[in-house]
Amino acid sequence: MLDKQGANLNLKQAPPRAAARDELTTNHAARYVDRIAETAGRQSTYLDPDTSTSAHSWDAAIKAVGGLLNLVDEAVEGKVRNGFALVRPPGHHAEYDRAMGFCLFNNVALAARHAMSKHGMDRIAIVDWDLHHGNGTQHSFYDDPRALFISTHQYPYYPGTGATREVGSGKGEGYTVNVPLEAGAGDQDYVAIFQVLVAPILRAYKPQLILVSAGFDAHHTDPLGGMALTESGYDQMGRILMGLAAELCSGRLVFALEGGYSLEALRGSVAKLLGSLSSFDPDGEATPEAVSVEDMRPRARKSLAESLDAQRRYWPDLQML
Repeated sequence: MLDKQGANLNLKQAPPRAAARDELTTNHAARYVDRIAETAGRQSTYLDPDTSTSAHSWDAAIKAVGGLLNLVDEAVEGKVRNGFALVRPPGHHAEYDRAMGFCLFNNVALAARHAMSKHGMDRIAIVDWDLHHGNGTQHSFYDDPRALFISTHQYPYYPGTGATREVGSGKGEGYTVNVPLEAGAGDQDYVAIFQVLVAPILRAYKPQLILVSAGFDAHHTDPLGGMALTESGYDQMGRILMGLAAELCSGRLVFALEGGYSLEALRGSVAKLLGSLSSFDPDGEATPEAVSVEDMRPRARKSLAESLDAQRRYWPDLQML
């Protein structure tokens, strides 16, 4: 897809690099990093029932992290307007000292740590629209207000976290926002959630950088999921975030690939989103048409209402349904 469309997408390639050990340990236990390093060259190592490594997984994982960190640098320094890290393994399930759900290192959490340590940022928004809840990312910042974590996800489903009542703790209370959805939610449901809940919270938080855990396994053709998103739905959510980034943080918006197990859906959704990222005009861009909550599926509307109710004490500008 990139070979065919790259010339029309106004892309600049941010070179990947291997992340250093001290970068990985900003979000992971040193003993865990060493354990993953020890899998290099081994044909197969099972880390949990769902997650295994090959001889090359360590190399791929540290380059996935390093490439994303390079992209964050370029976005923060104004060398690019926005970007998409097309990396695997995914990351949002990886905990401090545990591999989970195909994830070895938490790419997005490490990117947030990097923005904090290298660029002095203290208000980073992480939006996770993967089918599955980003348990590792949530736990990385559960008591830390320097990162706002917002997740839409199928629930109940793997990994079992992400209930509405999970809102953060200590100084981080109110900076975790979960919208658990039953199977079947589609474009109108997701776009309404982004317009009614995600956008107002981001405006109130005023992030300096927006990171997106961009999984495409909520696509209606994905073999592991039960959601009904289309390429258009992903594009609309992306354009909402592009507009918010232009409004709030000088356009600094970085996507990182998470799940997605239909190659056709993954290719088409990423192509459409890259087209919008490439052509986005903050001065002349039309935002997606507002979706009435009355057009949402009843169960999705109920989930949105419950999330709004759980968050209104922290974000008083939210409009209740």
